[in-house]
Amino acid sequence: MAAGAAIEIFSLHHEYATAADPVVVLDDVTCSIPEGGYVALSGASGAGKSTLLSVIGGLEPPQGGEITVASTDLHGLGRNALARYRRDTVGFVFQHFGLLDTLTARENVELAMTLSRVPRGQRRERADELLAEVGLAHRLDQRAQHLSGGERQRVAIARSLANQPALVLADEPTGNLDEGSAEAVMALLERIRDERGCTLLVVTHSSVVAARAERRLRLFDGRVTEPGLAGGRR
Repeated sequence: MAAGAAIEIFSLHHEYATAADPVVVLDDVTCSIPEGGYVALSGASGAGKSTLLSVIGGLEPPQGGEITVASTDLHGLGRNALARYRRDTVGFVFQHFGLLDTLTARENVELAMTLSRVPRGQRRERADELLAEVGLAHRLDQRAQHLSGGERQRVAIARSLANQPALVLADEPTGNLDEGSAEAVMALLERIRDERGCTLLVVTHSSVVAARAERRLRLFDGRVTEPGLAGGRR
């Protein structure tokens, strides 16, 4: 079973430059997620959910404050170090799947292992195992453009697991799916988290999806609160 990743965030600040004044997206965000935790992050559109996920995932460097994931201090990491962190620690699942349409399901999963220099034979074997794990053993050679939305998201989940991440970040994973497919995708993510022990952080607009998590956080006015606690918990 893979170990999960603990996340520790203190006074995180992030803003974007505009023609007028800078727009503050994250303002003194402080929170922690234990190793192996299952957390849903919600908030209004534009609240900064995807920005926070991008910083945690190493897609954007933190501008201020402190953030540590799996004992790695992300503040001040250079481009190459962030790339290694993303490759070795984080698995991403996106709303729009992020697959290459002209590649097969197997090839999309294999692609995630090329930067890790996994030998071709091992890449193929692991891709087949992961696709079987998500229920797509019969669709290995099907091009992504010919898969249904639910199938495409399952390929994306298989790809996210290719390098055995300690942390899985899912950004609106059910946003493009019908109700039945959404239920199947969330059940799959939860099973993977339970079996592998990885930490699972899900960004979602859906109250139904958020209610499935062990813990719910909300971004409001650039800060994290915890619904149900008096005044929220920072």
